[in-house]
Amino acid sequence: MTSRPAPHLTSRLSSRLTSRLTSRRRLAAWLLAGLGMVTALVVVTGCAAVRSGTPVASDQDSATGPTAAFYGDSYTLGTGASGPAKRWSTIVSAERGWNEVNPSVNGLGFVNKRDSRPGPDLVDQVISANPDIVMVTMGLNDNFSMPDRAADIRAAIADDLTRLHEALPDARLIVVEPFWYTDARPSSVERIIGWVRDAAAQVGASYIPGASHWIEGHPEWMAGDGLHPNDDGYRALAERMDAELAKLGL
Repeated sequence: MTSRPAPHLTSRLSSRLTSRLTSRRRLAAWLLAGLGMVTALVVVTGCAAVRSGTPVASDQDSATGPTAAFYGDSYTLGTGASGPAKRWSTIVSAERGWNEVNPSVNGLGFVNKRDSRPGPDLVDQVISANPDIVMVTMGLNDNFSMPDRAADIRAAIADDLTRLHEALPDARLIVVEPFWYTDARPSSVERIIGWVRDAAAQVGASYIPGASHWIEGHPEWMAGDGLHPNDDGYRALAERMDAELAKLGL
């Protein structure tokens, strides 16, 4: 990937760019949440911690572009990577000079783990950051609540995207097809993908397809837990995301 300046998004983004030039089967669900949290301790040890609603500093101290907020689960938090700088969101942000805000949470879904975690909901945290760009990478963990909570999941997807769109009308809202972590795909994967895609269209968000296949067929890209990408896997995700963002003019 090659570095390039952030493009003109809207008139609001242009003025903010100027001012800133100076300044992710139940057992599997348990494993993703439990092992993910253990791995996350390694991810933040000795590196910049992930703090809700604040730009992540890893390799971005001189970022002068727009603020990009990432609403996701362990695959966007970077669980399995050797450090925050190796996760795809930070690689992409560093390449573009974006100021990264990444409050993503292990095991989180549109309905999964939403009522059990303390503090503000992630949607509220993203809105509070007042970002210029919002990337939504949610849905993987909701597969573990299917089909029992299908109606709740579909409604929550629409609700989250509507909240983001209405609260941040000038932000560029980008919705990514939910990631998936094994070559085997339960039928719920495609159902949730369809709901996410439809909800994105309903609010006029940009949509990036295909992400559930991006690490398919590459066991060498998985970390030791067998659930999350390793550094090479996150680099591969970053490269694919970079190409898709370029298609969107970013």
